Amino acid sequence: MAIKLILLVIFFAVMVGVGLYSRKHATSVDGFVLGGRSVGPWLTAFAYGTSYFSAVVFVGYAGQFGWKYGLATTWVGIGNAIIGSLLAWVLLGRRTRVMSQHLQSKTMPDFFGERYQSKALKLTASAIVFIFLVPYTASIYNGLSRLFGMAFNIPYTYCVIIMAVITALYVVLGGYMATAINDFIQGVIMLIGIVAVIAAVLNGQGGFIEAIRKMAEIPSDVALTQGQPGAFTSFFGPDPLNLLGVVILTSLGTWGLPQMIHKFYAIKDEKSINTGTVISTLFAVVIAGGCYFLGGFGRLFDSPEIYDASTGAVVYDSIIPTMLSRLPDILIGIVVVLVLSASMSTLSSLVLTSSSTLTLDFLKGNIIKKMDEKKQVFTMQILIVFFIVVSVVIALDPPTFIAQLMGISWGALAGAFLAPFLYGLYWKGVTKAAVWASFAAGVGITVSNMFFKYIASPINAGAIAMIAGLIIVPVVSLITPKMNKKKVDQIFECYDEKVVISKKRSLAEN
Repeated sequence: MAIKLILLVIFFAVMVGVGLYSRKHATSVDGFVLGGRSVGPWLTAFAYGTSYFSAVVFVGYAGQFGWKYGLATTWVGIGNAIIGSLLAWVLLGRRTRVMSQHLQSKTMPDFFGERYQSKALKLTASAIVFIFLVPYTASIYNGLSRLFGMAFNIPYTYCVIIMAVITALYVVLGGYMATAINDFIQGVIMLIGIVAVIAAVLNGQGGFIEAIRKMAEIPSDVALTQGQPGAFTSFFGPDPLNLLGVVILTSLGTWGLPQMIHKFYAIKDEKSINTGTVISTLFAVVIAGGCYFLGGFGRLFDSPEIYDASTGAVVYDSIIPTMLSRLPDILIGIVVVLVLSASMSTLSSLVLTSSSTLTLDFLKGNIIKKMDEKKQVFTMQILIVFFIVVSVVIALDPPTFIAQLMGISWGALAGAFLAPFLYGLYWKGVTKAAVWASFAAGVGITVSNMFFKYIASPINAGAIAMIAGLIIVPVVSLITPKMNKKKVDQIFECYDEKVVISKKRSLAEN
């Protein structure tokens, strides 16, 4: 217990110390929200990765999908690395940085407002972000409850409140720069922790080969495989189609999530993009690949603790904590700090995105007509505290509706934003009507499915919402009135601006 408590105290002290150090960067709106657009490759890459993977992934998704699909769940981690990180950086990183600076937009709703010349789109996007990010913020705490109960035997309430207070402190003090530096520290902890945990868990099962042999003997309970053993160690698992839905939602979804795209706004320079792409992808390979690979062995830990006493159903959130409960104290301490790191980094990213969006896109110029720099920063700091308090209240007593909303937040946000954001960076022909159609389809499909359940899996509903947007935007754009050509040309001229670079970046023409 002493070891675990010492690790926690050190962890929290470092987080607050970084907040105090970063105060000098948080005096202006640009500094508070974007770190002055001067964040280097390592900080940006780790900020992206740690915002991507939270306790929801480590405890919830890894346990749930590992139980359902076995070792094939590792494909989710591979998809996260290739689609969610590598391709996201290659296709979105540079263009997002250039166009967002050209349009002087600091948030995703602000981008929609400026790119499509529509205040209504900006306000609607702001409302969507607020509605779906707050319950997602609350869900971050859920992955911690069982782990803290296992490690410390202390009430979940205290854990949530302490975590919320520390996060609020360093984000309010240092803004985006404090978040980015802490994300880097938390990312290093996550990398060390996941490798140590996988090695320890497999060692407890007699090693990697022995663990695979045991998994191969387990008969599948999925109808497709008719109870045959070996399904959980097969290449695509017992249910490839639903596994594909998980890969699409958790990988392609990052392209439309405001807290993820926000990282590209703050990139310092060209070198940061190239280096950041490599670092972010490798980070995702280790963290996402490691989490889902670990979860794939979940059925080896089949015991009464993972079943609901009254219904007999599997409680997916208890699978990973049960796997970890047999580890030595020092490793349990590392795991708790690992999951805390993953959770606090995502939480800080979410509350910063929510507060900046509500302040800059909704309150400024609409509710409060005159807001100078100092007032904007102060308003964001107040809203960060407000959002964290709301998320704590929801997390401590989550109603069923909110719990459902947490599961569809990724689908709704990415379904609404992915297509108009991606096409908007590359294609001049996107129309306002197409953006409205994407907003309606993304939110409409995921929310209506929550009530009517015409798509069996909410994961698949989110994936379908994203794919629908990618089809709807070009189709609607071709049949609806075009935007002002001169204005659109002015927006895209940022890509044609000539820059001088060194020969190590590009060979000169003869």
